[in-house]
Amino acid sequence: MIENFAGKTAVLTGAASGFGLECARIGARLGMRLVLVDVQADALAQAEAEMRSLGAQVLARRVDVSSADEMDALSAEVLARFGAPHLVFNNAGVGAAGLIWEASAREWDWVLGVNLRGVAHGVRVFTPMMLEAARRDAAWRGHIVNTASMAGLVVTPNLGVYNVSKHAVVALSETLYQDLQLVTSQIGASVLCPYFVPTGIGRSERNRPDALNGLSATRSQEVGAQMLDKAVAGGKVTAGEVAAKVFDAVAANQFYIYSHPQAIGAVQARMEDILRARNPGDPFAARPQLREQLQEQLRVAPPPREAA
Repeated sequence: MIENFAGKTAVLTGAASGFGLECARIGARLGMRLVLVDVQADALAQAEAEMRSLGAQVLARRVDVSSADEMDALSAEVLARFGAPHLVFNNAGVGAAGLIWEASAREWDWVLGVNLRGVAHGVRVFTPMMLEAARRDAAWRGHIVNTASMAGLVVTPNLGVYNVSKHAVVALSETLYQDLQLVTSQIGASVLCPYFVPTGIGRSERNRPDALNGLSATRSQEVGAQMLDKAVAGGKVTAGEVAAKVFDAVAANQFYIYSHPQAIGAVQARMEDILRARNPGDPFAARPQLREQLQEQLRVAPPPREAA
C-alpha cells in the first residue's frame, strides 16, 4: 500500500483521457511526479500542460503500448529521469464490438495489442525496477493497477474480442498479485473493473490503425458500436469518481476495484453457472428488450418456403 503519495512517481498509460487523465489530476494535486503516456499526441500535449499548471513534474511521451520496443525505451527513460515508479497504472485500452467470428485478424491484433499486451508490457518493464527499489529500501512501497472491465468478469454478446482481452487482463492481474505475494510485501497489485463510465472508449476508432479504418464494418459491428457508445455515454458514474476509487484502493491495498458494485450480481450468476456446469445464463435477463433488439437486427432470416 502507498499511504503518502507526495513526491512519489506515477506512470499512467492512456493518460490523455478517461481514467488515466483523472488519475493524473489526482496525482498532481497530491504532489506526485507524473509520467503521462498516450498514443494521441494532441490530447497528450493538453494533459501535459494541465498537469504542469497544477505544479507537477511531468514526463510526457507518445507511446504505442502494444510495442515492446517503445515500452522498453519508455521504462529506461523513466528510470533515468525519476527512478523506479511507485505507482504504475496500465490503463490504455480500446473498445471493439461485433459478432466474434466477424472480427478480422487485424482487429484481433489491435485490440489484444493495446488491451492485453499493453498491460503485459507495463508489468514486464516496470515490475523488475520496482522490485529492485524495494530490495534496496525496506521502507519503499509500490503498487501496480491494471485496467480491465466488468467485461473481464462477465460475457456480453456482440463484444467478443473486447471480452477476451479483458478476461485476460483479469487473469494477468490476479497472477501478478499472487506472484508478488511470493517475493515481496512491498509491492501491491489491483485490477480495475469498471462498468459503463463516460471515458471516450466508445470512440476508440479515433486511434484505430489506418489498416483497420480501410475495412468496411459489418452489421453487427455497427450495431454493437452504437449500443456501446450509447451505454458508455449514458453512464452516471464519472471517470473522476472511479479515479478516486483507484487511489483509495492503492492506499488500502485493495485488489478488486469496481465502479458499479451493484453489477457484481451478474458475476455471481456466471460463477454459479460454472460451479453447477450449467449452460451460460441469459446476460439480458434484467433487460430482455436489449436481447430482442439485437436479435431483430442481427438474426439471419430463413429462406422463404417453397409453395406446395
